[in-house]
Amino acid sequence: MLPDCLSAEDEQRCRQLLARTTARLRSRPAAAAVLVPLCLVRGVPALLYTLRSSRLVGRHKGEVSFPGGKCDPDDQDIIHTALRETQEELGLEVSKEHVWGVLQPVYDRGKATIVPVLANVGPLDLQSLRPNPEEVDEVFELPLAHLLQTQNQGYTHFCQGGQFRYTLPVFLHGPHRVWGLTAVITGFTLELLAPGIYQPSLAVPELPRG
Repeated sequence: MLPDCLSAEDEQRCRQLLARTTARLRSRPAAAAVLVPLCLVRGVPALLYTLRSSRLVGRHKGEVSFPGGKCDPDDQDIIHTALRETQEELGLEVSKEHVWGVLQPVYDRGKATIVPVLANVGPLDLQSLRPNPEEVDEVFELPLAHLLQTQNQGYTHFCQGGQFRYTLPVFLHGPHRVWGLTAVITGFTLELLAPGIYQPSLAVPELPRG
């Protein structure tokens, strides 16, 4: 059974579990930060995703992502980066009081640090959002119940030089396939929100931590 992921008790549990990571990483340098928006859509707990604009420059155009972007020198910390980028991309203002904490960082192919920030943005009507068409082609949600169903979970095995390197999760059967670092962050979020229900089976490469 899916736990009440938006209850006051569960929020307190998650905030406590994230407190140490948040204190350690909040003000450390990072290449980018993303917001992981936990929301209620038609009364159903869900995560909010974006489809990056196909007009963007770079290899990540047209991919599923969480709202976010590069850290700006004027940003107070990575939480500020995630909230600022979310407002710029979606027209969605999220106060710092709604931030539960910082999740484990991930690293792109160049080993640049990307920090996920988990926040509860509350009841959400997707039609009320104002996505920036220069950055976002589409906004969609995936219910937590959908993400936690094993038939909607898959894995991609990566090899290099004929040898196995690592495995990353994939989430299927939604409007768009969730893969790559966005799927990794989704997995971290599900482990936090639904311990014992989401059972990842990952073999990831050793990457710098700090």
